[in-house]
Amino acid sequence: MNIDRRLFQLLKKEKSPFVLSVISGSMASVMLIVQAYYLSRIVNAAFIDKWSMNRLMPFLALFALFSILRMLFTWVSHVKANRGSSMIREKLFSRFTSRVADLGPLYSRSVQSGRLSNTMLKGIEALDAYYSSYIPQIFFALFTPVLIVCAIFTVDLISGIILLLSAPLIPFFMIVIGKRASAVTEKQWKTMSRMSGHFLDMLQGLPTLKLFAQSRSQRKRIEETGENFRKATMKVLKIAFLSSLTLELVGTIGTAVIAVSIGMRMMSGQLSFQQALFVLVLTPDFYLPLRQLGTKFHAGMEGVSASREIFDVLDHGASLSAAAKDCIEESAASGQSIVFSGISYTYPSGTHPAIDALSLTLPAGKTTALVGPSGAGKSTLINLLLRFLEPSNGSITISGKAVNRIALEAWHRQISWVPQHPYLFNATLRENIMIARQGASATELETALEKTGLAGFVSSLPDGLETVIGEQGARLSGGEAQRVALARAFLKNAPILVLDEPTSHTDPELEAGLRRSMQSLMNGRTTVIIAHRLETIRDADQILVVIGGKITQSGTHDELVRADGFYRDSLYLQKEAGV
Repeated sequence: MNIDRRLFQLLKKEKSPFVLSVISGSMASVMLIVQAYYLSRIVNAAFIDKWSMNRLMPFLALFALFSILRMLFTWVSHVKANRGSSMIREKLFSRFTSRVADLGPLYSRSVQSGRLSNTMLKGIEALDAYYSSYIPQIFFALFTPVLIVCAIFTVDLISGIILLLSAPLIPFFMIVIGKRASAVTEKQWKTMSRMSGHFLDMLQGLPTLKLFAQSRSQRKRIEETGENFRKATMKVLKIAFLSSLTLELVGTIGTAVIAVSIGMRMMSGQLSFQQALFVLVLTPDFYLPLRQLGTKFHAGMEGVSASREIFDVLDHGASLSAAAKDCIEESAASGQSIVFSGISYTYPSGTHPAIDALSLTLPAGKTTALVGPSGAGKSTLINLLLRFLEPSNGSITISGKAVNRIALEAWHRQISWVPQHPYLFNATLRENIMIARQGASATELETALEKTGLAGFVSSLPDGLETVIGEQGARLSGGEAQRVALARAFLKNAPILVLDEPTSHTDPELEAGLRRSMQSLMNGRTTVIIAHRLETIRDADQILVVIGGKITQSGTHDELVRADGFYRDSLYLQKEAGV
């Protein structure tokens, strides 16, 4: 038997359906014994005592009644076990998706998306066999054989002793084979997870593979991975078949020994026909729950292997304070400065802090620009503000309230975020924009389209806003995708605005138009903008130069141009390059 401690803890939280399942299954075992009694009595009366049909009818009616009750209890047992399994998997799925959401996009990008989705979908689904079949069968394998051997002891002592001596052989072989099966099944699951992640990576990178003439070599790698998975699956099946053969052999030999013993004692007159038939009918059902436990053990092992990856995600990292109960109103977010005090953050794989004891203030209703070389810590600062990361040291406050004490949803409702590479879903253009605010009116949507220059583009589409734009906006250009992200920001109309190179994929003419329309969006809002084109931030209220996780310069555009340092040098180089 292999009972995973954490999986069993989940079961205890939803124990009612399983308790009812075990009780119903146990009652079915009681009905089985009663059935065996009436069957032996009916056959003995009909063929040995030569009873008439009229005398047999009451016994036949009772036999039919207990047969129906047994089927009913068995059905209830299966229904309750499946219901309990469904409840656990639903809650585990909810916990898993919530945890992935809490960990944020940085975590999602750090793992293979194919492997993560395989764990979330197939992994949690694989637990069904564990909960609906294997766990109830453990109790049936303990209760039913004990009940049957007790019934047999009342009729035939020798047969009861034979059953007691042979029964331990089945758990012994289960333990010996089960240890090997567990290791092989876990290896098979890991192979499948790697194959899922690798296959999705290859699909997403197919254009690149084609351009570099590597599609054939990658096809061979996929074939090799598939072959490894096939071999791993065949090893699991080999052990499962070996286990079934061994358990069936033990059960068959035990039944044969009892049959021979009963036959010899019947011939010598030591045992009546009814007693012999009663024992013979129950003997196969004595071994059956133990054999089924072995079969369902192998069916449940995939779920146990998958659960390790599920719990790895659930246990990953520290809590991101998503359970905080404090809220923040829009008026508070728009009327208060955001203060970073002694913030530090080091990535788990890093040796040096990405942000080192940094302090700054984002003035309420003003625009703050972050500039600096790649890897200087600008994106880390934004991720800390968005709470995709939590600082190792220091605090971020607004209106005197620590941001990590604000409920994550409440905080995100106050922020409009335009990333450099916005994610677009395989849905209509309307759905992709309306995701920013589901309750927005048609007039607000039209205004957002006008301000981002999307109105003309939408009118040129055959289905307008109902046009499906493909996975990750495959049917849009880079500039059009960026404008969709800006339209989301206009539509959300949040008091805090975060812009990460919002015009990076636009031509000069469109960029100029977007900068004018963005100005109305930024007015009166606390805005943070990351910029590499320094000309785009010359009107910012304050510009912070971030190098090595620290602020090395701060001021307005005119002040920084007059001072020696990174800002003036970079501006000069960009003008020389015509950027």
